[in-house]
Amino acid sequence: MYTEFTTERLQLRPTLEDDAELIYQLMNTDKFIKYVGDRGINSIPMAADYIKRMMLPQLKALGFSSYTIITKQEGVKIGTCGLYNRDGIAGIDIGFGLLPGFEGLGYAYEASHRILNAAFDEFKLNEVKAITSKENFSSQKLLEKLGLQKVGITKLPNSDEEILLYTLAANKRSIAQKD
Repeated sequence: MYTEFTTERLQLRPTLEDDAELIYQLMNTDKFIKYVGDRGINSIPMAADYIKRMMLPQLKALGFSSYTIITKQEGVKIGTCGLYNRDGIAGIDIGFGLLPGFEGLGYAYEASHRILNAAFDEFKLNEVKAITSKENFSSQKLLEKLGLQKVGITKLPNSDEEILLYTLAANKRSIAQKD
């Protein structure tokens, strides 16, 4: 019913309630809590409820949301990547997160690159934004590798933390970014 994507090593499909264990694990990693924040997801049922309340309504309304990243070879759920209509960001924001054992293997770039291309080519967005913590250097590096440019700082609603804001316009993509 909703679009799924593949890359050389990955399958990307919309995050559904049966991905609750992955969401629970991901949102309780040290990096997620440090750089994104504690979402208070303290059980798998709470994660299923979070998916139902926060991810599925956007998927139904816009046709895109969070995508579960699954390795093709092993069929293992390793993280998420998606396009989010986030409060406090004017426009659509790309975000990603991997379980610790799968970081540093190029999966985040591979998934994000495919989702970024889908944003422009399939979903016809004119611009994609991203936010990250000032201390999350690996995320900053990945966003820049994807072609997003740092344009300033912002704050999300109900937060005093200044975070970095990135953007990429569809008409500013290079040929290499479209591969």
